[in-house]
Amino acid sequence: MKRENQKCKILVIRDLLLETDEQHPLTVADLIAALNGRGIDAERKSVADDIAALTDYGMDIESVAVGKRKGYYLASRTFEPAELKMLVDSVQAAKFLSPKKTRALIKKLAALSSRGEAALLKRQLYLSDRGKTDNESVFYNIDAVHTAIGENREISFVYWQYDLRKKRVPRRNGARYCVSPFALVWDDEFYYLIAYDAEDARIKHYRVDKMNRITILDSERKGRDAFAAIDMGEYTSRNFSMFAGEEADVVLDCDESVIGVIVDRFGSGVSVHPEGNRFRAYVRVAVSEQFFGWVAALGGAVRIVSPQPVRDRFEALLDRVRSAQNG
Repeated sequence: MKRENQKCKILVIRDLLLETDEQHPLTVADLIAALNGRGIDAERKSVADDIAALTDYGMDIESVAVGKRKGYYLASRTFEPAELKMLVDSVQAAKFLSPKKTRALIKKLAALSSRGEAALLKRQLYLSDRGKTDNESVFYNIDAVHTAIGENREISFVYWQYDLRKKRVPRRNGARYCVSPFALVWDDEFYYLIAYDAEDARIKHYRVDKMNRITILDSERKGRDAFAAIDMGEYTSRNFSMFAGEEADVVLDCDESVIGVIVDRFGSGVSVHPEGNRFRAYVRVAVSEQFFGWVAALGGAVRIVSPQPVRDRFEALLDRVRSAQNG
């Protein structure tokens, strides 16, 4: 058995070094002991030769004094600790991931760092299941959509929503949606499918975690020209939290204090005209209650100037809110 394991010696040394950092180096003696524990014979010279070979291969292996001995560690790796922390934060924030999948992905990300860094990374985690989806099939949905896009085929699926008992119930009484998938985008911490609905002859979007029983159809995708005509960055910026509405060119009168908010929402290319300590922003949005809620949340720092029908809808919404509060 030991002779068979000998073939894996340099690979085991590589794996051991992947867990090291400057604060947690391994001496040749440590490596030999670890190899022996796996049923692999090793001598100081052969281990030193393997470390040299791994260095020639491209591993950034450095040494540091460990008492009177020399310890070896991996000085750099594919992801730096700060990059891994950023990725972990993104996984934690992603509402389209279930708690189970979130923990599995974080465990995999931690495995890309040294043992010491992984322990620190895990201590910094603040896992919360609040707002996370309970749909465990999200990854399969994403894979199916990518396959359909690659094969230029339509898909069908059941789309669900919550009822008052917080139970998932299918929309359209369970009738299947049939669309041509073109893209997946991440917006407001959820994944959305951007697809063409041939029946309504327009682009629509669907939350991936609310899609079930996806079937890839034999029929080819439709709506290629309609999809090519849209800019995905603009599409996501004007569809507030991906709630659709009739698009309109809207003029906003804004206090100078919210210029950063406007740029964050509509991008650096947004058209703005300064007027004293205020400015006007010219934006194209999908007019929806989510858009009006965004305007209201800015506490009067943003005012809808035109068009008049959009102003009227906003004022009617405010009247309904006041009436509901007083009722």
